[in-house]
Amino acid sequence: MLKSLQDTTTLHNGVKMPWFGLGVFKVKEGSEVIDAVKSAIKHGYKSIDTAAIYQNEEGVGQAIKESGVPREDLFITSKVWNSDHGYDAALQAFETSLNKLGLHYLDLYLIHWPGQNKTYKETWRALEKLYKDGRVRAIGVSNFHIHHLQDLISEAEIKPMVNQVEYHPHLAQKELHAFCQREGIQLEAWSPLKQGQLLSEPTINEIAEKYQKSPAQVILRWDLQNKVVTIPKSIKEQRIIENANIFNFELSPEDMERMDGLNKDERVGSNPDVMNVGF
Repeated sequence: MLKSLQDTTTLHNGVKMPWFGLGVFKVKEGSEVIDAVKSAIKHGYKSIDTAAIYQNEEGVGQAIKESGVPREDLFITSKVWNSDHGYDAALQAFETSLNKLGLHYLDLYLIHWPGQNKTYKETWRALEKLYKDGRVRAIGVSNFHIHHLQDLISEAEIKPMVNQVEYHPHLAQKELHAFCQREGIQLEAWSPLKQGQLLSEPTINEIAEKYQKSPAQVILRWDLQNKVVTIPKSIKEQRIIENANIFNFELSPEDMERMDGLNKDERVGSNPDVMNVGF
């Protein structure tokens, strides 16, 4: 059983990645993101997940600097956006993100979306170079279906270490999860609470009452027990603390099954096969 925010999963290249972190999607640049990240780090979070398209990398970087926590104690993720697919463009995008963050390296760099024209293979070559050059400790993808992963792996020199996807009880992605486990690719959940829509789900509320936990805590615990890294977003300090208070209980096999039974293959975000923004 996972015991604390400091617990990690070991990626296939040996890098240790926290099971739990803070996502900053739709968190405004400036004081909002700075305060959220500083609050998270103050309360023990080690992992912060941002992206070029979030337009808040500078604030994340400032918060890291002001936190007083040594850089090597943190795990920082960013992502290359759709308009920067391709070898040279991706390398330049990385430099831009790193400069905005004010860091010398990233712990994890992801291709944000696969896109429609398979330029992700050229983008992946750029990430492989960054990895081999020691600029990034781990590389991966986001929003990749099985067929995207198979296509990428067939020509890649280095297999992705992480696949970050929309994942929650209404979108359990069981086939994708099983594929990633077989391939040694760590699955990571974005929008684990389905942007708050799951907090009123009756079954989840029943289970939450049983354990004297919040619906959010039950969902995030379900993620971890399914061996999925999770990065819930919040800008409120109390919610940041509450979300992470999930290491002192364990869902029973029966309650895990009840949660699994809520799957509807229902997305709150775009389907990667049709998402075409920025191309």
